[in-house]
Formats: sequence, C-alpha cells, structure tokens
Amino acid sequence: MSKQERVLLLSDLMLLAVAVVWGTSYGVVKSALVFYPVLGLLALRFGITFLILSPALRHLRAADARTLRGVLIAGMLLLGIFLCETFGILMTRAANAAFLISLCVVLTPLVEWLLLKRRPSRIEWAAVALSLLGAWLLAGDGAVSFNPGDALILLAALLRALTVCVTKRVMRDSALPPLSVTAVQSGVVAFGSAAAACLFAPNQQWQAVPTLNGHALFWAYVAYLVLACTLFAFFAQNFAIKRSSPTRVSLLMGSEPAFGALFACIWLGERISATAWIGGALIVAASILATVRWSASRARVARA
Repeated sequence: MSKQERVLLLSDLMLLAVAVVWGTSYGVVKSALVFYPVLGLLALRFGITFLILSPALRHLRAADARTLRGVLIAGMLLLGIFLCETFGILMTRAANAAFLISLCVVLTPLVEWLLLKRRPSRIEWAAVALSLLGAWLLAGDGAVSFNPGDALILLAALLRALTVCVTKRVMRDSALPPLSVTAVQSGVVAFGSAAAACLFAPNQQWQAVPTLNGHALFWAYVAYLVLACTLFAFFAQNFAIKRSSPTRVSLLMGSEPAFGALFACIWLGERISATAWIGGALIVAASILATVRWSASRARVARA
C-alpha cells in the first residue's frame, strides 16, 4: 500500500469515526439541554472550541483574501446548519427530521456537480440511492407531512451539501491547515449563536452558566461535545475533504443516523423497529460500498 493509499484509508476511517461520534451527539445534546438552552449551549460549545484552537489562527496571515472569504462563508453555512437543525427538530417529528437531513447524501453530488464540475461515478450514485432507501426505512413509516420544521431540516440538508463543497474548494485552492479552518468555523458559530440569543431571546436563551460543582454531569456533556463532536469531528472532516470528493465524504458520514439510532437505543432507551434496523444497515452498507469500490477503482487506475 502506497503512502497516498494509507492517507486515503486514514481519512475514510476518520470520517466513519465522525459518523459514530455525531450519531452519539444527539443523545448527549438532548441530555445537556436539560441544563442549558439551545443557543447558549451552541455558544458555549463552539466558544470553548474557538479558544482552544485560537493559536491556529496565526496561519490566516499567509492566506489571501479569496481563501479568507471562503473560510468565512463556510463558517456562516455551518452556523446556518446548526440553527436550522436545532429549531427545525423542535417543530417536527424525529422521523421526519431523520429522513430529511439524510437527503444531504442525495444533494451533495448535485451541488458538487454544479459548483466543482465533478460528475459522481455510477458507484457513488448507487451508494446514494442505497443510503436514501435506508434513511426512508430508518424514518419509520416514511410518511413525511411537510411543515415549517421540515422546511428548516431540508434547508439544513442543503446547507450541509453546500458546506462540504465550499470547504472542499477552500482546502483545494489553499495550503491552510484544517485546524485553522475549524477555528474560524467555531468562532463564527459561537459568535453567531451568542448574537442570535442576545437579539431574539435574551431571557430564554442567554442564562447564567451552570456551576462546575453543582452540575458536573452537564460539564461532562460539554467536554464530550467540544473534544469529540467538534474538535475531532470538524478537523477530521476538513482533513478528509482536502483529500477526497464531497460526495464521498457525504456518503461516509451518511451513516450518522444509523449510529444515532443505535446510541438512542442504548443511551436513551428508545425502541427501534426491525424496519429501522434494516434501514440503518443499508446506510452503513452504502458507506462501505462507497469506500471499497472507490479504493478498488483507484488501484486499477494506478496499475493501468
């Protein structure tokens, strides 16, 4: 195995780990929201991440205006994703949200084709179809009654696809380290969430931070969200995007709902039907299909 193939394998494994971590984040966030409101939690989570990664901002001095603009746009898109997902799920059923957010896997190849002029392969389209079928089964009955909450979740799926493609363009055209991009994205989400809380719901969303002595469990949730779900996850995503296609990244991370359902069953005690288990298995199979077939194709091209 060549060095390039080892790096690609490492990026694939990191993305699958991100899918597992982000799948667990739903249950952890739900537990943390018992102690602190939505926008306040987002500001706290990403504010701590920004402070930890602030030394990486020194690399921005060598970046040109186009790169800085692209990184800021990626950060704004990420802020939009979290706002749409968080408030959207408050206004719709969990089954609707699970199905609609998974449409990101379908939207990403289309956005990549439009923005980056790369046409997805047949294997990737097959994996997309398999992942979509799995998401439909995972959602339960598959009957999505459209409402304002569903519109926000669908917008979040589109923003996810745009974010992956915009980040790909930024990482492709510059030598900016992934940690620097993650630092800027975290700062934008933190300040954006704080601004939204102060402007629109200062009394409900901006409250005193729970003390460490009396709320150790809350701070354990925050530590997990910062270290695993933000620092590691966004670094791994930006690292992989630079070395892979947005469609491939989306497929590998598309197994997130399956791991989320498994974690909800273990952590929150939620019951999962046999149909949902089949759907989750299909989503994971789509990720494996994209990984194995794509690597084999690369090897054949290299030998030729």
